[in-house]
Amino acid sequence: MASVIDTGSAALRKVIGDPFSRLKRRGANEDGAGDQALDDETIGSLIEGEIIPRLLMAHGSEAKSPAKRPTAEIDPFDASRFVAMPLHTEAAELLEVVQTYLDKGVGVEAIYVDLLAPAARKLGELWEADECDFVDVTMGLWRLQEVMREVASQSPGAMGAMAGARSILLSAMPGDQHSFGPVMLEDVFARAGWSSEVLVEPSRGDLLRRVAEKPVDVAALTITRDCPSAAIAQIINAVRSVAANPNMQIMIGGRVVNENIDLVQEVGADGTALDAREAVKVADDLVQNAKSSLQQLQ
Repeated sequence: MASVIDTGSAALRKVIGDPFSRLKRRGANEDGAGDQALDDETIGSLIEGEIIPRLLMAHGSEAKSPAKRPTAEIDPFDASRFVAMPLHTEAAELLEVVQTYLDKGVGVEAIYVDLLAPAARKLGELWEADECDFVDVTMGLWRLQEVMREVASQSPGAMGAMAGARSILLSAMPGDQHSFGPVMLEDVFARAGWSSEVLVEPSRGDLLRRVAEKPVDVAALTITRDCPSAAIAQIINAVRSVAANPNMQIMIGGRVVNENIDLVQEVGADGTALDAREAVKVADDLVQNAKSSLQQLQ
């Protein structure tokens, strides 16, 4: 049975708590193969599919903050030097460096995009080039995660759903164990004032029951595991057929969609977005267009 997480930061804290749990589970399930089981594909998936989206989606959430946007920027040369630091520098020292930028007026957005995300990518490149081992990469990512946790704590909290707010249900594709994307998006939509809810590791029945029970303006599916387009189309058709809101819009996203944008039309979805900032805008536009079309028919 899937767990349901409502608007707020509890879901975010749950996932941020241990970014390496998926790697640990894999290592434990492969008859003691341990680190050798953690191949290039696995570590690359962690960095590109978990760590970097976490940074960029947190970046997207700040864009909706009511706080004044900082204007100071990070010098590209300083940024290039920081990228190599997490491999050998402790989290406390990294945080001191980051804090100097924050004190100068650099925004959390720039910290994520110009420092932390490139540093995470650099760790992946070093791994692929066999210039560091699994322990080095794990420790480097852990240090970045600790810095991100502290920086995020200094950013404005979730705004909370407003009365009459638009509503969204976010979920991974049934059978897909990568719930990080929808959990992070839930936090982004909550910060933007939406009434948001996320299903963690749902079955097909969990998803259909929820959309049948609760009218929402948008249902969003993230798809990170390769699967036939026909299977995605079947889920979308089933969701539409039982939805408590007959005008509900359906968005899809994730790695599989980003690699084939034509999939949106092919499976009968209403829209997609490449990142969190765009997701909120696209969802807003979809709901507004749906309401306008309904009014024209009445």
